[in-house]
Amino acid sequence: MTRKDRTEGIFSRREVLDATERQKYYQIQLKELLSYAYRYSEDVKKRFDRAQFSVEKFRDLIDLKHVPILKKKELIFLQSMGPRLGGLLTKDLGELRRVFLSPGPIFDPEDRGDDYWGWTESFYAAGFRSGDLVQNTFNYHMTPAGLMFEEPLRQLSCAVVPTGPGNTGSQLDIMKKLRVTGYVGTPSYLMHLAQKGEEKGLNLRKDLYLEVAFVTGEKFSEKLRSTLEKKFDLIMRQGYGTADVGCIGYECFHKNGLHIANRAYVEICHPDTGFPLKDGEVGEIVVTAFNKTYPLIRLATGDLSYIDRASCPCGRTSPRLGTIVGRVDTTARIKGMFVYPHQVEQVISSFEEIKRWQIEVTNPGGIDEMTLLIETSGFKREEELLHMFREKIKIRPALKILTPGTLPPQIRFIEDKRNWD
Repeated sequence: MTRKDRTEGIFSRREVLDATERQKYYQIQLKELLSYAYRYSEDVKKRFDRAQFSVEKFRDLIDLKHVPILKKKELIFLQSMGPRLGGLLTKDLGELRRVFLSPGPIFDPEDRGDDYWGWTESFYAAGFRSGDLVQNTFNYHMTPAGLMFEEPLRQLSCAVVPTGPGNTGSQLDIMKKLRVTGYVGTPSYLMHLAQKGEEKGLNLRKDLYLEVAFVTGEKFSEKLRSTLEKKFDLIMRQGYGTADVGCIGYECFHKNGLHIANRAYVEICHPDTGFPLKDGEVGEIVVTAFNKTYPLIRLATGDLSYIDRASCPCGRTSPRLGTIVGRVDTTARIKGMFVYPHQVEQVISSFEEIKRWQIEVTNPGGIDEMTLLIETSGFKREEELLHMFREKIKIRPALKILTPGTLPPQIRFIEDKRNWD
């Protein structure tokens, strides 16, 4: 397949709606969603009634600002409040296809419709085409990522090798023997594969056959992209989304921002007030996916970005998210997983010997590394601690034991020292 085949075309007409059509499309989708959610979701009805928000009075997109923001961290509490995940769902759990569990813990329901998570147009924009053999290195166990990203590949008539993460030697053998053309995973893991492949004496351009890569789950620097594209001679594009709502945005070939997915309405809001900001102003990404089964209306992701409405050479007319410039709170996304301070505290609380702790995140060579710093004396339960940490948070950190008093008096629980240059 030629490079041109992978860089032209669109998947859906919705990607090229003009401004008037797009405005009308958003209004229709939101009106239907708000009405349906108010009728069938107990949680939505309570939220709207408390805010004295009437669906009948929804006339324009700006009216959505009167719906209270729903913080991602609230889901942990709300889901425990009764049947149907505390009334967040509009149908019974037994009517779904699957229910996943993400760190938090937060349950992620999946309904039975095609492309429930909405990633197909993003994979097409990245360059995946019918006939590709794709290695999916995202986890298939408990969390939704593996199956979430397999579904759009099936929609595009690609074949999938569901490897999941780890087993680097086998991953490289599979890539070589099966002549895999596509990679799906985190950028840092592809870098890890590149480094291990070169250590084994592989010529990544001649011995492997990768042509296209879709990455997500981590902040992605242009330096890392350039390095990997040159090493493998491939096209690498990124997507942005969450396990709660699925796809939010994706890059096209021109990589000038994240086209907002046509399955969602996105606002950039002030992190404290929840009020929408003007185009170009940095604020929190607030997303309303057009999902009647799990209507997380005005979900605040905790990520900071801005809206860009300049035209794109690819022809797609949707607004674009600019660079993800940071996080609103202390939560960090490490190796594709959100790490919450309260989760770490739950693990640490089982070890009375540990006086204080801190997570330190770095990315030497573009690969995320997490170190758990603990202040303690005579600690002999290292393996038990690391096992519990991995069980709870799904990542095994490096461990560094410090004498009490080493850490400064005032610290951030998660110190992000990653360099994106």
